[in-house]
Amino acid sequence: MIPLSVLDLSFVRSGFPPSAALRDSIDLARHCDALGFSRYWLAEHHNLPSVASPAPEIMIGQIAAVTSRIRVGSGGVMLPNHAPLMVAERFRMLEGLFPGRIDLGLGRAPGTDGVTAVALRRHQEERGGDEFLERLQELILWDTGGFPEGHPFRRVTAMPSDVRLPPIFLLGSSGYSARLSAQIGMGFAFAHHFATHDVQDAMLAYRSGFVPSQWRERPHAILAVSAVTAETAEEAERLASSQDLSWLRRESGEFGPLPSPEEAAAVRYTDWDRQRIQRNRARMFVGTPDRVRDRLLEFARSTQADEIMITSAIHDQAARRRSYTLLAEAFSLPRALAA
Repeated sequence: MIPLSVLDLSFVRSGFPPSAALRDSIDLARHCDALGFSRYWLAEHHNLPSVASPAPEIMIGQIAAVTSRIRVGSGGVMLPNHAPLMVAERFRMLEGLFPGRIDLGLGRAPGTDGVTAVALRRHQEERGGDEFLERLQELILWDTGGFPEGHPFRRVTAMPSDVRLPPIFLLGSSGYSARLSAQIGMGFAFAHHFATHDVQDAMLAYRSGFVPSQWRERPHAILAVSAVTAETAEEAERLASSQDLSWLRRESGEFGPLPSPEEAAAVRYTDWDRQRIQRNRARMFVGTPDRVRDRLLEFARSTQADEIMITSAIHDQAARRRSYTLLAEAFSLPRALAA
């Protein structure tokens, strides 16, 4: 059956301090490692009261150190925020410490608002043009040592020098990253959980346009989705109400902590609110494990996904762990354990 992975945004929960979300991530990663999930990716966001982790490379090291088999990576590092040399050094270090278990997912967006993006980059040189593509090309050169003769960077070594970068995936919510990933022969991950672009267009364009490269002989497309499961459909709906309210608030510019189901139940929604929630629900997978599994498998077939990556915005940590347990059992993941 298709591999399952995890995308963890380190959601801050209402009623809990932001630092608790970091410990929740480590706890969930240990749990999913035992359950047989393939990857555990951490995101980069800045100046968001709803997301606790702005530094996925730090979380990657912490999680890789307390797990044994699951691959750990970034979903992703927002490359325009960072000097490519820094990214090369940090991920070579991670690969050196945890060989064969690290992934480097790269994003084009800043992962924040415009003012914070300026604060992140205020001492960086203005590049102009397609900044992401230029930084990606430089990152590749740091990995391959391919700076031409006479280039000043040719004398600089990204350490540790005996380690190559881990597998690179380009992240996207449109067709641009899909086409770029295909052209340069890298992995691709599509963010269906928030994308408005047609998922089949991006996923199929990546596969049809893929060119084998030194990084990857065959295409590998990851489909990231939002899913919530519970023993009953009613309980899954109750748990998903937190994400419904959170999404509605974000649409209005409110980026507060993830509300509880009790907070969501106390809200008096307008008919317009309910319509907006239902539109967002169309891209979510909510229900019993078997129902969610069947829908996900059909979605993976229609998009030709090689892997499904699941993010679950569930307020109760025990319920979030249980949701991943039920999915692992429904998909018969190797080494799945009851929890």
